[in-house]
Amino acid sequence: MKTVRPVVLHLALAVVIFASRVATVSAQEMDHSRPTVPSLQLKIQGLDGRSITLSPDEFAALPHKTVSVFNSHSKANEKYSGVSITDLLAKVGTPLGEKVRGKVFLTGVVEEGTDNYAVLYPLAEVDPSIHSGEVIVADSVDDHKLEKDGAFKMVSTEEKRPARWVRNLTSITVIEVKP
Repeated sequence: MKTVRPVVLHLALAVVIFASRVATVSAQEMDHSRPTVPSLQLKIQGLDGRSITLSPDEFAALPHKTVSVFNSHSKANEKYSGVSITDLLAKVGTPLGEKVRGKVFLTGVVEEGTDNYAVLYPLAEVDPSIHSGEVIVADSVDDHKLEKDGAFKMVSTEEKRPARWVRNLTSITVIEVKP
Protein backbone atom coordinates (compact mmCIF):
# COMPACT_ATOMS: atom_id res chain seq x y z
CA MET A 1 0.00 0.00 0.00
CA LYS A 2 2.87 2.38 0.78
CA THR A 3 4.35 1.98 -2.74
CA VAL A 4 1.02 2.80 -4.40
CA ARG A 5 0.69 6.23 -2.72
CA PRO A 6 3.93 7.71 -4.24
CA VAL A 7 2.95 6.40 -7.69
CA VAL A 8 -0.51 7.99 -7.38
CA LEU A 9 1.04 11.26 -6.19
CA HIS A 10 3.50 11.31 -9.11
CA LEU A 11 0.70 10.57 -11.55
CA ALA A 12 -1.49 13.32 -10.05
CA LEU A 13 1.41 15.79 -10.25
CA ALA A 14 2.05 14.87 -13.90
CA VAL A 15 -1.64 15.42 -14.74
CA VAL A 16 -1.61 18.86 -13.04
CA ILE A 17 1.57 19.92 -14.87
CA PHE A 18 0.25 18.65 -18.21
CA ALA A 19 -3.14 20.34 -17.72
CA SER A 20 -1.54 23.67 -16.86
CA ARG A 21 0.62 23.56 -20.01
CA VAL A 22 -2.35 22.65 -22.20
CA ALA A 23 -4.34 25.54 -20.73
CA THR A 24 -1.65 28.04 -21.72
CA VAL A 25 -1.51 26.86 -25.35
CA SER A 26 -4.24 28.21 -27.56
CA ALA A 27 -5.05 27.30 -31.12
CA GLN A 28 -4.59 30.01 -33.70
CA GLU A 29 -7.86 31.25 -35.08
CA MET A 30 -8.54 32.28 -38.64
CA ASP A 31 -11.19 35.00 -38.29
CA HIS A 32 -11.99 36.44 -41.71
CA SER A 33 -14.39 39.00 -40.20
CA ARG A 34 -11.57 40.91 -38.45
CA PRO A 35 -9.73 43.54 -40.47
CA THR A 36 -6.14 42.63 -41.25
CA VAL A 37 -3.05 44.45 -42.39
CA PRO A 38 -2.54 43.80 -46.10
CA SER A 39 0.72 42.19 -47.16
CA LEU A 40 2.86 44.59 -49.17
CA GLN A 41 5.98 42.49 -49.64
CA LEU A 42 6.97 38.84 -49.46
CA LYS A 43 10.16 37.64 -47.76
CA ILE A 44 11.44 34.15 -48.61
CA GLN A 45 14.21 32.67 -46.46
CA GLY A 46 16.10 29.47 -47.16
CA LEU A 47 17.74 26.93 -44.85
CA ASP A 48 21.14 28.61 -45.09
CA GLY A 49 19.74 32.06 -44.23
CA ARG A 50 19.77 33.29 -47.82
CA SER A 51 16.70 35.43 -48.39
CA ILE A 52 14.93 37.60 -50.93
CA THR A 53 12.16 40.13 -50.51
CA LEU A 54 9.73 40.76 -53.35
CA SER A 55 7.45 43.71 -53.90
CA PRO A 56 4.11 43.14 -55.69
CA ASP A 57 5.64 44.58 -58.91
CA GLU A 58 8.71 42.31 -58.74
CA PHE A 59 6.44 39.34 -58.01
CA ALA A 60 4.15 40.20 -60.96
CA ALA A 61 7.15 40.01 -63.30
CA LEU A 62 7.81 36.34 -62.41
CA PRO A 63 6.37 33.47 -64.51
CA HIS A 64 2.80 32.77 -63.39
CA LYS A 65 0.54 29.75 -63.53
CA THR A 66 -3.20 29.42 -62.94
CA VAL A 67 -4.96 26.88 -60.72
CA SER A 68 -8.67 26.26 -60.25
CA VAL A 69 -9.96 25.29 -56.80
CA PHE A 70 -13.19 25.03 -54.87
CA ASN A 71 -13.08 27.34 -51.86
CA SER A 72 -15.31 25.83 -49.18
CA HIS A 73 -15.29 29.13 -47.25
CA SER A 74 -16.80 31.12 -50.11
CA LYS A 75 -18.62 28.05 -51.50
CA ALA A 76 -17.36 28.94 -54.97
CA ASN A 77 -15.00 27.74 -57.65
CA GLU A 78 -12.10 30.17 -57.89
CA LYS A 79 -9.26 30.63 -60.36
CA TYR A 80 -6.00 31.84 -58.79
CA SER A 81 -2.95 33.07 -60.69
CA GLY A 82 0.46 33.14 -59.07
CA VAL A 83 3.96 31.74 -58.84
CA SER A 84 4.71 28.14 -57.97
CA ILE A 85 6.14 27.96 -54.47
CA THR A 86 8.97 25.75 -55.76
CA ASP A 87 10.04 28.53 -58.16
CA LEU A 88 10.24 30.88 -55.17
CA LEU A 89 12.05 28.33 -52.97
CA ALA A 90 14.62 27.71 -55.71
CA LYS A 91 15.58 31.39 -55.51
CA VAL A 92 16.90 30.82 -51.97
CA GLY A 93 18.69 27.54 -52.72
CA THR A 94 16.09 25.10 -51.36
CA PRO A 95 16.77 21.50 -52.48
CA LEU A 96 14.05 20.32 -54.89
CA GLY A 97 13.36 17.46 -57.28
CA GLU A 98 15.88 14.62 -57.11
CA LYS A 99 17.72 16.43 -54.29
CA VAL A 100 14.78 15.75 -51.97
CA ARG A 101 15.79 12.47 -50.33
CA GLY A 102 16.99 11.20 -46.96
CA LYS A 103 17.10 13.86 -44.26
CA VAL A 104 15.80 16.50 -46.68
CA PHE A 105 12.39 14.89 -46.08
CA LEU A 106 12.62 16.52 -42.64
CA THR A 107 12.49 19.97 -44.23
CA GLY A 108 9.41 22.11 -43.75
CA VAL A 109 8.09 25.31 -45.26
CA VAL A 110 6.40 27.78 -42.89
CA GLU A 111 4.10 30.39 -44.41
CA GLU A 112 2.91 33.31 -42.28
CA GLY A 113 0.45 36.14 -42.84
CA THR A 114 0.38 39.65 -41.44
CA ASP A 115 -2.18 38.45 -38.86
CA ASN A 116 0.44 35.94 -37.56
CA TYR A 117 -1.59 33.00 -38.91
CA ALA A 118 1.05 30.44 -39.89
CA VAL A 119 1.00 26.98 -41.46
CA LEU A 120 3.58 24.30 -42.14
CA TYR A 121 3.93 22.26 -45.31
CA PRO A 122 6.47 19.46 -45.58
CA LEU A 123 8.86 20.30 -48.44
CA ALA A 124 7.89 17.06 -50.19
CA GLU A 125 4.26 18.19 -50.20
CA VAL A 126 5.03 21.31 -52.23
CA ASP A 127 7.51 19.66 -54.62
CA PRO A 128 5.74 18.58 -57.85
CA SER A 129 8.35 15.86 -58.44
CA ILE A 130 6.93 14.09 -55.35
CA HIS A 131 3.40 15.40 -54.77
CA SER A 132 0.62 15.77 -57.34
CA GLY A 133 -0.96 18.88 -55.81
CA GLU A 134 0.03 22.40 -56.77
CA VAL A 135 0.96 25.04 -54.22
CA ILE A 136 1.22 28.61 -55.47
CA VAL A 137 1.61 32.06 -54.05
CA ALA A 138 -1.24 33.89 -55.76
CA ASP A 139 -1.52 37.57 -56.51
CA SER A 140 -4.90 37.43 -58.27
CA VAL A 141 -8.19 35.57 -58.12
CA ASP A 142 -10.68 35.36 -60.98
CA ASP A 143 -8.59 37.85 -62.99
CA HIS A 144 -8.61 40.51 -60.23
CA LYS A 145 -6.02 41.52 -57.65
CA LEU A 146 -6.59 39.85 -54.27
CA GLU A 147 -7.66 43.10 -52.54
CA LYS A 148 -8.79 42.10 -49.01
CA ASP A 149 -6.40 39.15 -48.98
CA GLY A 150 -3.36 41.42 -49.43
CA ALA A 151 -0.86 41.29 -52.26
CA PHE A 152 -0.07 37.59 -51.73
CA LYS A 153 -2.01 34.47 -50.75
CA MET A 154 -0.83 30.87 -50.34
CA VAL A 155 -3.16 28.46 -52.19
CA SER A 156 -3.01 24.66 -52.49
CA THR A 157 -5.05 22.57 -54.92
CA GLU A 158 -5.04 19.47 -52.72
CA GLU A 159 -6.81 20.91 -49.68
CA LYS A 160 -10.35 19.70 -48.93
CA ARG A 161 -10.85 22.99 -47.11
CA PRO A 162 -8.62 26.08 -47.28
CA ALA A 163 -7.35 25.89 -43.68
CA ARG A 164 -3.70 25.99 -44.83
CA TRP A 165 -4.22 28.81 -47.29
CA VAL A 166 -2.61 31.95 -45.91
CA ARG A 167 -4.06 35.34 -46.83
CA ASN A 168 -1.95 38.48 -46.50
CA LEU A 169 1.10 36.25 -46.89
CA THR A 170 4.20 38.08 -45.76
CA SER A 171 6.87 35.38 -45.24
CA ILE A 172 7.93 31.92 -46.37
CA THR A 173 10.65 30.31 -44.27
CA VAL A 174 12.34 26.97 -44.94
CA ILE A 175 13.13 25.09 -41.74
CA GLU A 176 14.77 21.84 -40.73
CA VAL A 177 12.60 19.70 -38.49
CA LYS A 178 14.54 17.88 -35.81
CA PRO A 179 13.07 14.49 -34.82
